[in-house]
Amino acid sequence: MPQTRPTRKKKLGSYPHLMVVFSITLALLVIGLFGLLLIHAHKLSNLVKENIEMQVYLERDLPATELLRLQQDFSRKPYIALRDQRPQVRFLSKEEGAKQFIDQTGEDFKNFLGDNPLRDAYILKIKSEYSDSLQMGRIERELKAEPGVYEVQYVQSLISSINQNVRKLSLVLLGFAVVLTIVVTVLINNTIKLALFSQRFLIRSMQLVGATSFFIQRPFLRRATWQGLASGILASLLLLALLQYAYLQVADLRILRDDRLIGALLLVMVGLGCGIGFLSSYRAVRKYLGMSLDDLY
Repeated sequence: MPQTRPTRKKKLGSYPHLMVVFSITLALLVIGLFGLLLIHAHKLSNLVKENIEMQVYLERDLPATELLRLQQDFSRKPYIALRDQRPQVRFLSKEEGAKQFIDQTGEDFKNFLGDNPLRDAYILKIKSEYSDSLQMGRIERELKAEPGVYEVQYVQSLISSINQNVRKLSLVLLGFAVVLTIVVTVLINNTIKLALFSQRFLIRSMQLVGATSFFIQRPFLRRATWQGLASGILASLLLLALLQYAYLQVADLRILRDDRLIGALLLVMVGLGCGIGFLSSYRAVRKYLGMSLDDLY
């Protein structure tokens, strides 16, 4: 008499998880790639802003002690950009300025003027957070009030143009980020709902034998949370691998790296995977718990 193969009993919350993890990982990877784009664009805008220079021209024939005092005063200003913890304050003598002018134009004005009309100056680089027009105007007035300062110059139109372009780019990227987050959330939600579809009759059977809603939901919520955690970690590792590959291919891209923001992005991806997985599973199970038997078919 032929033996029949025993049917495999379904276990509560034991739907196939590889497809769910794969789908959530891909969705989180997409949002992670866009997050990297935002981080590098933000870093690039800060670098552009910090390369804005302010020229502080000095009174003529200042003694060396006065030049040193001015340099120390400028270096202590809170709006001066730092590089390797060093204030970006550079002294430009009138002789060096004349040499740069001659190199650029090929004309030696000393031959027909008989003297060097240029002034000694300090070139200051300003922190990116102080680069808007109002802040730059305040800094200009403050520097003009310094004893020994003759004039302060900077390209106002360039600052306005940079700020306007950065603002427009930020709004566009923020809009894409919101849309992409909604799309990814819907995609993960539908993936988990589809995976739970095969469990709808088992959920009803557990209800019929008197199981509480919490007892039925618990294995699904636990499994979905672990799937979200695993997907977030996998997506983070893939993102780091792609980032390292990009740095190997384009070495200058490392200048735009921000480890603090990248670390925050990875944590957000893991948290997003766990959070969306938990909430999607909760909503799907609640939906099947409230369905009538006819609706389950």
